[in-house]
Amino acid sequence: MTVFMYPPPDAEPWPSLGADVCAFIEAELCHGPGDLLGRPVQLDEEQRAWIYRLYEVHPATVERRKHRVIIKEKNPHAGQRRFQRCALSLRKGSNKTEFAAWIAACELHAEGPVRCAGFRGKQPIGRGVTDPYIPMISYTEEQTEELAYGALRRILEECAIGRDFDIGLERIVRLRGDGKAEAVSASPNARDGARTTFEHADETHRFTLDKMRRGWSVMLANLAKRPLADPWALETTTAPEPGAGSVAESTMQHARTVAAGKGKARLFFFHRQASDAHALDTLSGLRAAVIEASGPYIARWTAVDRIVELFQDADADRAYLERVWLNRPVQAASKAFNVERWRSLKTVFTVPEGAAITLGFDGSRYDDATALVATHVESGYQWPVGIWERPLTQPDWEVPIDEVDGAVTDAFARWTVVRLYADPPKWESWIATWAGRYGDKIVVEWWTNRRKPMAYAIRAFAGAISAGELHHDGNAQLTRHLANACRLHTHLVDDLGQPLWILRKERPDSPDKIDGVQAAILSWEARNDALAAGLSGAGSSVYDERGPLVFG
Repeated sequence: MTVFMYPPPDAEPWPSLGADVCAFIEAELCHGPGDLLGRPVQLDEEQRAWIYRLYEVHPATVERRKHRVIIKEKNPHAGQRRFQRCALSLRKGSNKTEFAAWIAACELHAEGPVRCAGFRGKQPIGRGVTDPYIPMISYTEEQTEELAYGALRRILEECAIGRDFDIGLERIVRLRGDGKAEAVSASPNARDGARTTFEHADETHRFTLDKMRRGWSVMLANLAKRPLADPWALETTTAPEPGAGSVAESTMQHARTVAAGKGKARLFFFHRQASDAHALDTLSGLRAAVIEASGPYIARWTAVDRIVELFQDADADRAYLERVWLNRPVQAASKAFNVERWRSLKTVFTVPEGAAITLGFDGSRYDDATALVATHVESGYQWPVGIWERPLTQPDWEVPIDEVDGAVTDAFARWTVVRLYADPPKWESWIATWAGRYGDKIVVEWWTNRRKPMAYAIRAFAGAISAGELHHDGNAQLTRHLANACRLHTHLVDDLGQPLWILRKERPDSPDKIDGVQAAILSWEARNDALAAGLSGAGSSVYDERGPLVFG
């Protein structure tokens, strides 16, 4: 079984309120929506283990050595929570939403033993939170009510302790008015200023839009506003898709970073997935992988064979199924480029002044983004000169034309631009201006709506990534655009009968931009044409963390 847990289990467990929290859940709460609605909770051993970790607190005393003598002293952090952020990454159908609702119910009830009131020996004593505020967020407002908040509402409606609350469709309030949980919007402004004691975000692998990421960032920042309440946050999610830019992906990367010793964090992170040892092209291998990803307890009541059947369907998106049922961070099959391979090609390099470069330009004037991407001809090193995107708060925004023209002017001044391939729509007059300024042999209209030429250009770009011929500066905005791009299969084939495809958004109205990668493709195509024409510079060396990469 492949489990990534940070921090790993300690040789000597920390003090924890977990036993009291588990007892409260089993004595006072019940199951929420589903076949077990209203039935008493009986936690399995893994759920207990998670709760023990979630509620670890600093011990009452600490030891220090003085003159070869160990002295016990009062701990200045005694009873405070060990973790401020917690995240559980589990496969689909792992009951993680209901689990989070049980935690929220404990945090909300006046007698929930979720904060330390002192110690009895080494064992912490639990107490309730004074005037708790618990925002619960999902990727849409509708899903917030249906998932985590909806589960909490139904649980309290079915339990005897529900009588202690005024339960509404959008908020649950203690009868005395001194505590509230509510379903909240993903808008960052909606939660700014909130004085949170506990907060939950569900399905954070779906938090890919900028407003969702910023909304969660605002909520995390709010945890600093009530230090006496010892507030904390919980994420529950399925494995994120690499390159999607989700909150879940960011949290996983953060956990890996601190686990590698690069920084510190009050973070508890648990992720379980099927290992790579299983042959997914066999029924026995698939079955073993599903069981392993489920864990020792969920596998007991999971319809494993039904999940395996999903993989056998002729139209199955196996990459998606692998991500949600085996909990592996797998890129969707519909995605155009291998994002992990792209990230591995990040390289530290400064393009010399006057070096031969090519430029690619693509964009709109209003809603879509506009991008100008450069490629060093000799080395194949690529970077965005500029990417302009409409801010979510400015519906009437227009691309700052002066900035775009200034970026083009600066590029021509700093380097020797041997080709600029530009997609004309909405920019015809400016492309004509640049052609008049720099020459129509250098500035060339390159229509991306020509399917076959574009398909060949895309294939060349993807091939360069796969072969490691292209390197880049790791720009996050360009990486996000590349990760957003999906394949649009056409009826076109190449000279050998192989199918060709072009790029599309995930859906026509998606706010996720791909203009940056379109410009990168044009820049790479211009570079290939420049090489064919003999327009290259002197050889150069590029350095990354592993040593020199020599081109030319």
